[in-house]
Amino acid sequence: MKPFNTAVIFAGGKSSRMGSDKALLPFGGYDSLGQYQYEKLQKIFNTVYISAKHDKFDFSPPLIADIYEQSSPLIGLLSIFETIDENEVFILSVDAPMIEKEIIGQLYQTALSNKNADAVIARSPQGLEPLCGIYRRSIIPLAKEFLELNNHKLVALLSKSKSIYHLFDSDEPFLNLNHPVSYTHLRAHETV
Repeated sequence: MKPFNTAVIFAGGKSSRMGSDKALLPFGGYDSLGQYQYEKLQKIFNTVYISAKHDKFDFSPPLIADIYEQSSPLIGLLSIFETIDENEVFILSVDAPMIEKEIIGQLYQTALSNKNADAVIARSPQGLEPLCGIYRRSIIPLAKEFLELNNHKLVALLSKSKSIYHLFDSDEPFLNLNHPVSYTHLRAHETV
């Protein structure tokens, strides 16, 4: 039995700063960063999905397609809970490949002692990491209000919800592959 139930990898971003789709870049001995993240999370979650606008991968992960026209993490969050019957999911951005089981475990420990929280989110020294955390279905009514207001910012949603932030003492695990330079840097340190 794997320690955690359900994870969703967010891979629907536009990757405008990278210049090409981050989720499809080779990484960690896999053909794509999406597959690397999927295979890694498969080892610690019973079920792993990928959230994206459409199926763009050369492997066959279970996909949760966005059910609204707009593109944003808020749309991904709403689509998850309107597609699968889960009360809580771990969400991770495809472009954060250094998040490991230990960080996920700490978030779940915090979630266990905060059962009424809408979300348990990582906070690094550089700030909130809204795409590394546990979200619960209880946040969805507020998320729908934010959608009606056309406010797609997860940090704003979290600030208005009953969310708990777990503080980590290093930025390093939360490094994102947003630019070609960061991709080159992380490729030099990747583990296969």
